[in-house]
Amino acid sequence: MLSEPRSGRLAAWGNALLAGLVSPDDAVLAIVGEDAVHRVEGLPGEVGPVGLTLALGRLRALGVTGLRVALPAPGHPLGLSGPPDFNARALDAEEAVVCHGVALGLVPEVYEAGPDGDVHVEVVWHCLAVREAPPADVPSLGEAERELAEALRDATEMLSRLDVAGSGPVAEAAVEAYRARAERGREVLAPGYPPRAVRVLELAQRVGLLISVAQENGHGGAVSASEIAARAEALRPVERTGRRAQVAAYNAFVEERERGVR
Repeated sequence: MLSEPRSGRLAAWGNALLAGLVSPDDAVLAIVGEDAVHRVEGLPGEVGPVGLTLALGRLRALGVTGLRVALPAPGHPLGLSGPPDFNARALDAEEAVVCHGVALGLVPEVYEAGPDGDVHVEVVWHCLAVREAPPADVPSLGEAERELAEALRDATEMLSRLDVAGSGPVAEAAVEAYRARAERGREVLAPGYPPRAVRVLELAQRVGLLISVAQENGHGGAVSASEIAARAEALRPVERTGRRAQVAAYNAFVEERERGVR
């Protein structure tokens, strides 16, 4: 969860494009990021895969007014509304984008080729029909912020007791990497998002950092089976809370539009 989901970039910058706040070139550049190319397959009116610029323009012409994110996990269909075949593909990918205004959704499929250090990444977004219904289990920004603060405090206390949260070279390297990204002035969300959404997403990313450090740092001081189980139990709810907060932040643009804020 430390890395930014592709669905988040597509939704955030797609929303900014749909609102006229960024140019198509800038939006596509931000969405593609370090990948080589993104294409969209299955768009109504298209017989094959098309480039991202054309796809976003076609979605706007079809009536799409916003994009939401789904970050499902087994037993937790976060951000999804069906039907089952779309949910299953989104669960396999662990992410998806759901269109607002038109009953369509996009699920990424990632292809990698090349040797270590020179991997070529292509992404195909599969456009599929979705059910028009409220997305599952998505909190408001206020709820997400409160839940994150509580989950982060509880998990930090638990992991500190088990000596896995913040020691050793792996932990130090992860923290330094996070700080370096922040100091470079990384734009957390696209233009047009409310400051609270930016704050919630930054906190969710810190939660993701904590989880990554705990998972990558071996068993740390948790040497007994009961301690290892306790650490996993501590991570499970905070990971779920972090995903819920990410979805709330990315979806804030559409939620505000629905409430007539913008």
